[in-house]
Amino acid sequence: MVEIAGIKIPDTKMALDAKEVLLENGSDLLFNHSNRVYLFGALKAQKEQVKYDQELLYISALFHDLGLTKLYSSDDLRFEVDGANAARQFLQTYNVEKQAIQVVWDAIALHTTPGIAEHKENEVALLFAGVGTDVMGDGYELLTETERQAVLDVFPRVNFKQNIIQAFYDGIKHKPQTTFGNMKQDICAHFNPQFKNKNFCDCILHSPWKE
Repeated sequence: MVEIAGIKIPDTKMALDAKEVLLENGSDLLFNHSNRVYLFGALKAQKEQVKYDQELLYISALFHDLGLTKLYSSDDLRFEVDGANAARQFLQTYNVEKQAIQVVWDAIALHTTPGIAEHKENEVALLFAGVGTDVMGDGYELLTETERQAVLDVFPRVNFKQNIIQAFYDGIKHKPQTTFGNMKQDICAHFNPQFKNKNFCDCILHSPWKE
């Protein structure tokens, strides 16, 4: 089993198959990002002595952005839900227990939802933390330079800031309505200054109720 920054990379049949799904349908950008997310989440768990299922966290990380890809993207669901549904379908073929599948589904579906994900099961909270570290630098200072470099040596960031924003947009631009109420509406506004999502107050005030 390979170790990076002291963190083991799962190499079970299921983990390796999940890796192949991402390699076949994703990109180098998403592959490196997803692996960094797993490692950063696992490093947080190690530092805080949090128990978690390595395989479930790893598979959650590998699938968390698959909803941005052509094969797994729906026309009307949030990309997070598309990725969660893909992971559920994948895990069901291995007869994984329903409770474990639900944890993975929640981890992926909630990975862009602050204020909720960090209060759920450890795998859910750790995926959220790993995403936050890689995308926005949350907890950057808690990692040593040696740890950060060990991860980047294997899974480098190549113009990541600009490329991930573009990847987000490319994955959701055909369904901008799914960004209502979540942070990805900022992505749509970044590329399309004329973009205007629904307003929650308008939804209330213009509802069919008389009062």
